[in-house]
Amino acid sequence: MTFDLLVKNANLPDDRTGIDIAVSGGRIVAVERGITAEAGRVIDAGGKLITAPFIDIHFHMDATLSLGTPRLNRSGTLLEGIQLWGELKPLLTKEAVIERALRYCDLAVSQGLLAVRSHVDVCDDRLVGVESLLEVRDLVKDYLDLQLVAFPQDGFFRLPTASKNLVRALDMGVEVVGGIPHFERTMEDGRLSVNALCELAAERGLMVDLHCDETDDPMSRHIESLAYETQRLGLKGRVAGSHLTSMHSMDNYYASKLLPLIAEAEIHCVPNPLANIVLQGRHDTYPKRRGMMRVPELMALGVNVAFGQDSCMDPWYSFGSADMLEVAHMAVHTGHMTGREAVKACFAAITENPAKVFGLEGYGLKPGCNADFVLLEARDAIEAVRMKPNRLAVVRRGKVIAETAPRTASLSIEGRPATVEPWRYAPVEASAT
Repeated sequence: MTFDLLVKNANLPDDRTGIDIAVSGGRIVAVERGITAEAGRVIDAGGKLITAPFIDIHFHMDATLSLGTPRLNRSGTLLEGIQLWGELKPLLTKEAVIERALRYCDLAVSQGLLAVRSHVDVCDDRLVGVESLLEVRDLVKDYLDLQLVAFPQDGFFRLPTASKNLVRALDMGVEVVGGIPHFERTMEDGRLSVNALCELAAERGLMVDLHCDETDDPMSRHIESLAYETQRLGLKGRVAGSHLTSMHSMDNYYASKLLPLIAEAEIHCVPNPLANIVLQGRHDTYPKRRGMMRVPELMALGVNVAFGQDSCMDPWYSFGSADMLEVAHMAVHTGHMTGREAVKACFAAITENPAKVFGLEGYGLKPGCNADFVLLEARDAIEAVRMKPNRLAVVRRGKVIAETAPRTASLSIEGRPATVEPWRYAPVEASAT
């Protein structure tokens, strides 16, 4: 048998080593040691990590790479970011949104990020962002999976035309119902928006992903309503609560009630470590809150936790690089998740966990899965999170679509090696030698 692509001597995220991966017809056909067949292309992984592609389950592609238009966010705060987006929206053109989104997708692919769920604002009556990203979704479908969420940024009830626009967006082909209950005018309006949005999703057989409780206010508890509506309407497994930053400020007694309700409702929880850590706690002096949901505690209850990047060089967040390992790296630090298994859990939160939220078919490193994977210049998942290494090869449906040269530094120091390869600095347990 001749394969289209054969990867030799790879390490996998489940700690298997020396594994070969054979590909034919855009699918993985074998994952085992010692495959000796011919192949159109052979890649020697050399003991480095092969992973299924990275997934960003929470992003705003209609705003990405717009930093500086019409002006910079000088304070770096969430409120100025919202104000800036309000200034930018009337200036948006379809051509500009598409151009920025396609440039971002180029960057994403180079980083091994091959699936993105993007919220798209429906509070511009022109629906420029919706039209643009629907077109982008079609343009990139051969190399990146783009899923869209109809997001009423200014409030489902707060903006008079938001509810009508959201339905229009769904009718145009947007796949997921979004919302922002904590941004409604009252807590009661927020609760009612959760009810209305979940009922709309149930009627249409769609998924739900709400910006929920993105605040330092411990009394912002719309996630409780979301858990209730998920149970009431039979939406288990189809609902995501994004941000949930108020959870960081809640007292432990209430959290002991809330977290099991989330687990019982099978809600996916989506923290956004990069943005959450800088946008929350802004009213604090000291001590300062981190503004992250209770990731280790949720994981311990079996809740599917998936990390999002949220933003990349836009009005809300002036950093970002389409690197989901940077997201996991931040989560490890903010969540005190530096134990070996905890770091692996954070790696899963940018790969297999978001694939479940997305509903991504054919994802993984098993025979029969799509031949989509990334060769990283790192030994294992823990080292990948530590180093944020180069993506030596990015494969989509069995074809290499992006490559990056190894990271090697030359030294001119007498008595020392001529080169340094950072990936070779991985620790080795004394008991294993």
